[in-house]
Amino acid sequence: MITTPLTHEHLTRSVMAVPPMARHPNLALNELENAKIIRHIEQGGVSLLLYGGNANFYHLPPSEYEAALDMLARLAGPDTLVIPSAGPTYGLLMDQARIVRKFKFPTVMVLPQQGITTSAGVANGVRAFVAAAGVPALLYIKADGFIEPEDAAALDREGLLSGVKYATVRQDPAHDPYLTRLAGLIDPRKIISGIGEQPAIEHLRDFHLGGFTSGCVCVAPKLSQQMLKALRKGDYVEAARIRDIFRGLEDLRNGINPIRVLHQAVESAGIAVTGPLMPMLSCVEPEHVPAIMKAAKGLLASDG
Repeated sequence: MITTPLTHEHLTRSVMAVPPMARHPNLALNELENAKIIRHIEQGGVSLLLYGGNANFYHLPPSEYEAALDMLARLAGPDTLVIPSAGPTYGLLMDQARIVRKFKFPTVMVLPQQGITTSAGVANGVRAFVAAAGVPALLYIKADGFIEPEDAAALDREGLLSGVKYATVRQDPAHDPYLTRLAGLIDPRKIISGIGEQPAIEHLRDFHLGGFTSGCVCVAPKLSQQMLKALRKGDYVEAARIRDIFRGLEDLRNGINPIRVLHQAVESAGIAVTGPLMPMLSCVEPEHVPAIMKAAKGLLASDG
């Protein structure tokens, strides 16, 4: 596992995969199946792993946090940089910070808390977490009102951020006043497009963001890497062609639920047995499985 700081060069070389977390029927962590997911992603050329929403870190039991981080640190290959998550509540952040200090992860993503927050309060929470954890935070923005660009920029100036994952969904990703403000205050190379392949072209082309995260990369890592290479070369026609290959599975994720569909897709593609989802989520309804299987297997076949 890479323990040096997250840099723009990492984002230039690799898509940031956001994998699901495989579990046994009794909800215990399934190390063997999680290893299969990681190996599949790494063999496709991806060297950045972010464990957040798709791994359901929101509902990770506090008693399991250290075991989860230990497993990820051991399973990652020597050339892979792993970013676990913490939070989303302040209490969890501070308790988890003490555990983070036991490991050598170069950064940790702070999960966004919805409601009962203010922008200044979020900024102060991140400051406290970074001080307690001893590593910079990857700030996760997925909704307006969570933190203002000016407060995020202050955290960056103070050296507390490794980057920003930006995942606020817009009807037109090319028209985003908030992202325009954010990229004007923080080096856009430190901002990561956080909604998969679909808005990545606009985000990297028009806002000059540093890279993009993906869930579907867990099924088709080679294709996602090819799209990143096309974007780096400015070949937006090729990037759009590749993006269309992901559309079938992405449409199912958008129509049903991104986390639940990806969890099923990784299993349906035959990559690993992902098992049950940790409550308060549940696996997709049986009637959705055939469509997910068809899309996942088709995407995997396109990956070669």
